[in-house]
Amino acid sequence: MPSDVQLKVMNALHKVVLKASFGKLGANLLGMPAFELITTGRKSGQPRSVMLTSPLQEGDTIAVVASKGGNDEHPAWLLNLRDDPAVQVRYPGQAARPMTARIADAQERARLWPVITEDHDNYAGYQKKTDREIPVVLLEPRS
Repeated sequence: MPSDVQLKVMNALHKVVLKASFGKLGANLLGMPAFELITTGRKSGQPRSVMLTSPLQEGDTIAVVASKGGNDEHPAWLLNLRDDPAVQVRYPGQAARPMTARIADAQERARLWPVITEDHDNYAGYQKKTDREIPVVLLEPRS
């Protein structure tokens, strides 16, 4: 399992590659679109940015898996959006879009999880590594 430091380094490298290639490299990883999620730090109140991939999109809703590689702890970005669901999503080469984040309820997760893991079995592997139920987060356009 990657450590927090390794995850931060990978995230920083991803941003550099995207910027240096003008969005041509790193915009799609493992068959999933990559994007920048901007949350508000729950302790600092400052903007926090993380590169994520989305295994599933339904209309304007973007599904994200808070796997943290199967770590027993939730990723910081999940804790941030849980406390302040007003987020921004920026795809490479596009302006940031205001969105509202929410954790899928049990019924939604039960429907989405098999769809996600059918195409992206790495998430099923992450779930096997931890006792916590890995949340599915839904990012929806802010009205």
